[in-house]
Amino acid sequence: MTSRLLMTSRLLMVSLAASSLSGYGAQAERVSTVPIISNLCAEQSGQPARRRPGLPVDEYALPPCEDESNQVGIAPWVDPFGLGPAVPDRWRIVQQVGVKSNLWDPYNGQNSLKGDIPVWGDDWFYSIIAISDTVIEPRRFPIPVGGATTARANSLDTIGSGETTILAQNLIIENVFYKGDTVFRPPDWEFRFTPVFNINRVHADEVGILNVDPDKGGRSSRRRTDTFMGVQALFVDKHLRNVSDRYDFDSIRVGIQPFSSDFRGFLFQDSQLGVRLFGTRANNVFQYNLAWFRRLEKDTNSGLNDVTQSIRDDDVFAANIYWQDFLKLGLTSQATVIHNRNREHGDVEYDKNGFIQRPSSLLEERFSRDYDVTYFGYSADGHFDRLNISSSWYYAYGEQESTRLRSEEEKVRAWFTATEMSWDIDWFRPRLSFLYASGDDDPFDQRAEGFDAIFENPQFAGADTSFWIRQNVPLIGGGGVVLSGRNGILPSLRASKEQGQSNFINPGIMLIGLGADADLLPQLRLSMNINHLRFDTTEVLERLRQQAPIHKALGEDISMSLIWRPFMTQNAVFRLSMAGLIPGKGFEDLFGDDARTPYSILFNMTLTY
Repeated sequence: MTSRLLMTSRLLMVSLAASSLSGYGAQAERVSTVPIISNLCAEQSGQPARRRPGLPVDEYALPPCEDESNQVGIAPWVDPFGLGPAVPDRWRIVQQVGVKSNLWDPYNGQNSLKGDIPVWGDDWFYSIIAISDTVIEPRRFPIPVGGATTARANSLDTIGSGETTILAQNLIIENVFYKGDTVFRPPDWEFRFTPVFNINRVHADEVGILNVDPDKGGRSSRRRTDTFMGVQALFVDKHLRNVSDRYDFDSIRVGIQPFSSDFRGFLFQDSQLGVRLFGTRANNVFQYNLAWFRRLEKDTNSGLNDVTQSIRDDDVFAANIYWQDFLKLGLTSQATVIHNRNREHGDVEYDKNGFIQRPSSLLEERFSRDYDVTYFGYSADGHFDRLNISSSWYYAYGEQESTRLRSEEEKVRAWFTATEMSWDIDWFRPRLSFLYASGDDDPFDQRAEGFDAIFENPQFAGADTSFWIRQNVPLIGGGGVVLSGRNGILPSLRASKEQGQSNFINPGIMLIGLGADADLLPQLRLSMNINHLRFDTTEVLERLRQQAPIHKALGEDISMSLIWRPFMTQNAVFRLSMAGLIPGKGFEDLFGDDARTPYSILFNMTLTY
C-alpha cells in the first residue's frame, strides 16, 4: 500500500513539472523582453498641487497616463519639474527654488551676515554675532566700615550694612571673516574680532567702598557709574595642513583668544594674548593643544581685557590632549600640563578705584612675589549609560618667593579634585557634587600647600547661581583681600582674581553639594542647589586675624534659578536666580553675630542675533 502511494505522488510531480515547462514554452517570446512598467505617470485627482508654506503654488503636472496595455517596454522619462539652468555653486542653489535673502531673520532665508553665502570671491564668508547681556544684581555680604567712613551716625562697628546693587549692560559684537568650505573641514583662514562695550552702575549703602580717594567721599561715593570697551578676541587662525582623508588637521592661532584648561574651568579659563598650535588625529579621536599666553591687565569694574595697559609679566604655558572614548565609550579623557611663570616681584599695582592689587594688602604691603608653578592634571567628561560624570584632578608643584607671611623661598605642594555626577530620569536630573582644594596648615614653614588657580571660572555646583561662587566676600580685619573672588570658589586671599597674584598660602576649601535640574516645560528649566562649605584648615586665617580658634564650617549655600527660553533657542534667554548663605560656626567666628545673612539675587537677560 505504501509503495502505491509513493508511486502515485511521483507521477503527480512529473505531470506538474511537464505542465510548467509547456507554459514556459508558450510564453518564452513574451518573457524574453522587459516587462511593462506603467506607474511613471500620475492619475489625475482632485487633490491640490504641492507647495511650500508662504510661497505661491508651483505650476507643474505629471504627464497623464496612457493606455499601455498593448505596449512592451518602459515609457520614456519626462522631467516633470524643470529645474532651470545650472547654478554656479551649492550656496546659490536654494535661490532656484525661491529662497530669498533675509538679513534680519537668521532662520528664514539666506543671510550673508551669517556665512550662508560668500561675501567675497568664491569661498570668503563673513559672520556676525551680536549679544546683549543685561544684569541686575542686588546682594548683601559683610562689608567693613569704620567711624570715619560710615554713612550712619553711631555706626562704629566693624561690619556695615552690606547691601549693594549692580546694574551692568554688555554689548558683544563678534566679527568672523573666514575662507574655505567649512562643511567637512576647518577654514583655511579665520580672522576674529570681538569687542565688548560695557556700562555699569553700582550703589552701596556704605561710603569708602567704591573708591578709596577721600576727596570722592561723602554720600556721592556711594554711587559709581563707569563705561569701558574691552577686547575679548582679536586673532588670526591659519589652517596649516590636513593629515588624513577625514580632515584631521594642524592649525595655528595668534592673538587674543579664549582658552580653557579643562571641561569646567577650574584652573585657567580666560581670553588672553597668546599663540596656540592645535589639531586632531585618528578621525578626531585625539585633540591636542600647545599654547603660550602672556596675561593682559583687566579693567577693574567690568573685568574685561584692557589693551591700553602694559602687559603683565605673567606667562602661561599649556599642553594637553583629549582622548575620546578612552576607558569607556562616551567618556572623553584629558591629560594636561600647565606652567605658570610670574615675574612681577617688586611691582606695585593699584586698580582704577585706588585700591592696591599687587601686592595683596595682608597686614602690610610687601613687594609682589615671583613664582613658578607647574600643574599636572587629568580630567574626564562623559557618561556611563544614564550616569553623567565630570571630574578633574590637579597637583601643583613649584616654588614661590617673598610671600606675605615670610621672606624665604617656599615650595609649592598643593592639590585639587572635583567631581560632579548626575542621573537622567526623563525630564529630571539629580546631581551630586564634591570639591576639595588643599589648605596650608602652617604659614611659617617652608611649604605652601594651599591650592590656587591661575584664573578660575568654575561651572560647577550651581556656578554663578550660588552665593559663594558669585560674590566676593572680604576678609575683614585680616587685610584688603577677599576670602573668595567673584566668580570663583577658591579662598585664595587675593585682592582679586583679575589683577592679583596666585597665593598658595590659603585655608583651602571643601564642598559637598546636592542639586537637580528639572525641565518643567520645553522652554522652562528649574535648577536647585544646596552646598555645604567648610575650610580645609584655618591656621592661616587665625594668624592673619590674630584670632583663635576659627571653626572650619562656613555654612550652607542654598540657591535656585529659573531659565526661560521662550523660542526654545539660545537667541533669547531669561534667568532669575536667588541664593543665600546660612552662616556656619566658622563664618560667625570671622564676621560675628551682627553680620546679616548674606544673599544674592541675579536677573540676567541675554539676547542674541
